[in-house]
Amino acid sequence: MLDPELLRRDFAFVAASLRRRGDAPDEKEYARLESRRKETQKAAESLREERNRAAKSGERPKNAAEFKTRLREAEDAMRDARAKLDDYLLRLPNILHESVPDGADANANAEVSRWGNAPSFNFPPLDHAALGARMQMMDFDSAATMAAARFVVLSGDLSRLHRALSQFMLDLHTREHGYEEYYMPHLVNANAMLGAGQFPKFVGEVFCAEKDSLYLIPTAEVALVNMARARILESDSLPMRLTAHTACYRREAGAHGRDTRGMLRQHQFDKVELVQMRAPEESYAGLEEMRGHAERVLQLLELPYRVVSLCAGDIGFAAAKTYDLEVWMPAQNCYREISSCSNCEAFQSRRLKARFRAADGNVSHAHLLNGSGVAVGRALIAVMENNQREDGAVRIPPPLVPYMGGREWIGAPN
Repeated sequence: MLDPELLRRDFAFVAASLRRRGDAPDEKEYARLESRRKETQKAAESLREERNRAAKSGERPKNAAEFKTRLREAEDAMRDARAKLDDYLLRLPNILHESVPDGADANANAEVSRWGNAPSFNFPPLDHAALGARMQMMDFDSAATMAAARFVVLSGDLSRLHRALSQFMLDLHTREHGYEEYYMPHLVNANAMLGAGQFPKFVGEVFCAEKDSLYLIPTAEVALVNMARARILESDSLPMRLTAHTACYRREAGAHGRDTRGMLRQHQFDKVELVQMRAPEESYAGLEEMRGHAERVLQLLELPYRVVSLCAGDIGFAAAKTYDLEVWMPAQNCYREISSCSNCEAFQSRRLKARFRAADGNVSHAHLLNGSGVAVGRALIAVMENNQREDGAVRIPPPLVPYMGGREWIGAPN
């Protein structure tokens, strides 16, 4: 949520930033809602002052019942005006950091760096779906029968490799990168979604257990950032680094016809999520650190990748700045996203009322950051495609060998 004071003080600045996103706010509507808020607040405060003066003087106001009704109606009108203004504000995306490149879509994302070299094959490389079918360990038909399209059943060594990846990532982030591991709910309420910036914007993108008014998390970020809800974090407790491995659930309502083959775009997928809570002056150092933590996963797995800075038209709703890590997929002959690392600044913490107390005693909103460290399913298919040999066997990257019981290959005898 944007700072209401900033909107009142410099709406033009906010509007200019949001126009870069292609999402210009309606200034006339904002002015109408803000004017109504001020008007109703002034009316309610005036009646309260009148009531307080009468109480202090010991005088009983004339027509007490009528006055009580007027005050109740004024306070109801004020609450209604505030709710309508809040709904307007909750639909506005975050303002952009000045370093975010201009551009309308992913074609304008700015490449920052590359690591590793794409593997060369003396045979036409198979994609992960063909490799999985050849191993008889990746089954989309059974998943569709018991659930729907865009689900998968993994079995045998592929299931174990999927688990090994998540365990490797958690161990790396907790043992070497300073994160504390959390086990989080996969179902959360609407307030948790609102606080994380998912609602009201993306209410149509999530799976809902309507009878219980609960929602399946699209990412562990939703649950992890809610750990800061209504808290004042002391300066000596920051930065806080949290991580969790969860399944993620997304309807992908706007993605019909895109990446329908294989595991690239699923309704259910696993991810190891990273969240940091930082003092504002340290949050961009935290973003660079988090990006490095995600990159380390890919480097240890020997997966070629590149880093891009997302442009104004491609960046997420809550983010002020985002780096995407894109891993090399040989069968597609291109890089595909495997991690996004974002600084949301105070956008989520205002919704969550998550604050921190500086050493001088001043209290302000903490900055919240999130990143994938990394998407487990996409790491699995990247390992498969980059480490395949002609007979369909897949080499296990060295860091995963201990998690695989010492096996160095799957799909073929050791």
